Amino acid sequence: MQLNALIRQTRLLSSEYSLKRDRDLAYLMELKEENLLFPYYTEAGLNGRLNYRPEPWLHGGWDSPLSQIRGTFTGHWLSAAARLYQETGDIRLKAKADYIVAEIGRCQEANGGEWAFPIPEKYLQGLKQGRHFWAPQYVCHKVMMGLLDMYQYADNRQALQILEGCAAWFSRFAADISRETMDDMMDLEETGGLMELWADLYGITRSRQHLELMRKYERPRLTGPLLEGRDILTNMHANATIPEIHGCARAYEVTGEERYLRIVESYWRLAVDDRPPFATGGQTDAETWAPPGKQAARLSDMNQEHCVVYNMIRLADYLYRWTGEKKYQDYIELNLVNGLLAQGFWEARALDGALEPHVPDSGIVCYYLPLAPGSVKKWGRKTEDFWCCHCTAVQANARYREWIWYQSGAVISAEQFIPSETEAEIDGKKLFLRMEDCDLGGNYLRYHDVAGEIMIRPAFRRIQITVSAPEPTAFTLRLRLPWWLKDRAVVSFQGENSSQGENFSRNENSSQDENSSQGKKIFSPGENGYLQITRLWSGTQQLILELPKGLTCWPLADEPDTVAFLDGPVLLAGLTEHAHMLYGNRNRPESFLAPDHEREWEAWKEGFRTVGQQENFRLLPIKNIGRECYTVYFPVNTVCP
Repeated sequence: MQLNALIRQTRLLSSEYSLKRDRDLAYLMELKEENLLFPYYTEAGLNGRLNYRPEPWLHGGWDSPLSQIRGTFTGHWLSAAARLYQETGDIRLKAKADYIVAEIGRCQEANGGEWAFPIPEKYLQGLKQGRHFWAPQYVCHKVMMGLLDMYQYADNRQALQILEGCAAWFSRFAADISRETMDDMMDLEETGGLMELWADLYGITRSRQHLELMRKYERPRLTGPLLEGRDILTNMHANATIPEIHGCARAYEVTGEERYLRIVESYWRLAVDDRPPFATGGQTDAETWAPPGKQAARLSDMNQEHCVVYNMIRLADYLYRWTGEKKYQDYIELNLVNGLLAQGFWEARALDGALEPHVPDSGIVCYYLPLAPGSVKKWGRKTEDFWCCHCTAVQANARYREWIWYQSGAVISAEQFIPSETEAEIDGKKLFLRMEDCDLGGNYLRYHDVAGEIMIRPAFRRIQITVSAPEPTAFTLRLRLPWWLKDRAVVSFQGENSSQGENFSRNENSSQDENSSQGKKIFSPGENGYLQITRLWSGTQQLILELPKGLTCWPLADEPDTVAFLDGPVLLAGLTEHAHMLYGNRNRPESFLAPDHEREWEAWKEGFRTVGQQENFRLLPIKNIGRECYTVYFPVNTVCP
């Protein structure tokens, strides 16, 4: 099944995802244009004479004027701004992004009409000679990526013109580079996603020049062994390689060559299928792939680089769109909840000084998500750090809507249960779909039926999907049944109740009175892990999906008695410095973990606490932890002392 993501039509509704997106947008607006452009002006000679000590208002860290990868963040800024503008329509953001593109164009003109980058050309020429400059091709990729997204999502024609000038420079640069020299250059410093960028550009222009660049920027010393099925990933830098596999994925899409598909599938098998992830969904330690099945010795303060999480989600999305296989969306969900939400745009509660500081503590991104006992997240600051993960954080939090809704012909799939609305078209007929969490809390100032019906924290998610079909339209609504289900999923469709299982499948004629539509409806659940509803949809109809959840133990691959705890897909972290020995049945973690502070006004909280232990402690979702000390994995013994 080949699917297309419904990106441009989708908008987030109120949720923790839209909150992160809004913080991202506010941050993009807060940063000053002159700082984002400073290294571009400097390289083009448009800053005048710089004979003074850098001022404190300039960006620091990896974006400082003396950093060899200065200006990289600006490319990510443009990419995030373009996508956020296309979703939100924020004209202030569009004006700011258009201005930055225009100024980069002015720098390109001052540089002679091709070079538009914030670093000197000699960095790349030196790389060709085997001299170390920090990832200059990576820098160029991020700038061009931002320009490409400004063209594709913000309709900025100048961005494409600048990009084509940059491509002309690279064509001349790469023309006389032998395959061996190019391979050495790619081993010497990260190349980023240049192959994917050239494939994207070729998909737009169909220029042979851009196709040749795409092929030139494949990395045979990586792709060759992958085609042979050899595991060369162990202890290899993860995020240097994933964007190169994105290049092969995009090359497959624009050329149709099966060889590229085999490379991508091989990488996924070696990185994920044969290399069990941690309970977060991530796998790396100190930015490298750990050996398959070896996890206990790799718990550290350098697990789960944010860039790896983001780029592996993107790789899973490629594979899902080609195959329709549920495992890729299960992977995306685990990494969204316990990766992107846990590592980006954190802000403490502000309860008017009652419980928190008057000015909320905050952080942009955690480069790593530590998993060792007694871990503490280290948050990047607004203008002092600008790590690579700072860059992917602004992109990732602009892209949540892209992994929710997909379409293949007359099949529409809801993959991530993130409140959102989207549009689709089938046989020329418009459809409108809306997904929201049902209110399971009720209003605490007045009587509400749900308050009496659900008196303790619910062990399920209840989701309402509204389908509006102005014209009667036949299509299949496909709903993912996630891996963490603890019982049969229950569907309520206009007064009819059914549950996932053998007794769910049925084929019957429905009356217009019952369903506000005419024709046949077919419920066929459980097929490849999906619930499918095929019918003639007409008018506005609502579907209620209930997903039972509960606690699950996730063991270390090489220490099965050491486990982490998940509530549905949400990883729980203990607020303790030590990996205490716990006593209980690992198959029934609810026997020694109990809800904690389960309600706050009208909202259900997600915390737990241990019970019956020698030393009890609280557990919170790792996505909600800010600066607390925490531990994720605990040894569990079935025999009490």
